[in-house]
Amino acid sequence: MNIVSKKIDFFNEKIGILTSYLCIPMILITFLVAFMRYVLDFGSIAIQEIIIYLHALIFTVGAAYTLKHNMHVRIDIFYNKFSVQNKKIIDFYGTIFFLIPTCLLIFITSYNYVLSSILLLESSKESGGLPILYVLKIYILLLSLTLFLQAISELFKNYSGES
Repeated sequence: MNIVSKKIDFFNEKIGILTSYLCIPMILITFLVAFMRYVLDFGSIAIQEIIIYLHALIFTVGAAYTLKHNMHVRIDIFYNKFSVQNKKIIDFYGTIFFLIPTCLLIFITSYNYVLSSILLLESSKESGGLPILYVLKIYILLLSLTLFLQAISELFKNYSGES
């Protein structure tokens, strides 16, 4: 495996593991929101938005980790019956013709959207919401970048016969 692929895999592995640790606070905060709402009769938009931010971060940044470990959703009706060589061919062309263009499309079409949100320091429209909506939008770029990098790594591994 080439050094670029190893570095990308290492990066996405560490990011994926760190991101997985966000599940526990998300669950605890969700419990806290339910407890506050139904027991204390008190609600907090900001705390509810924290759950949304954590959930979004887990899914967007965890996508590359999922791809690295081949745990992503795929329609396995035919794929499972293919030989290892045919699976590699499908993965190779799927990455080139679908995954990489999708990552580029997401990045290109969302860049100005995210940048304007950052420049405006966009905040939640909800009263009492978090004043950092732009952070949530940055996750879109993180998704496309980490997934793009992992796609490149997968191509290197597939081409060298190591995946």
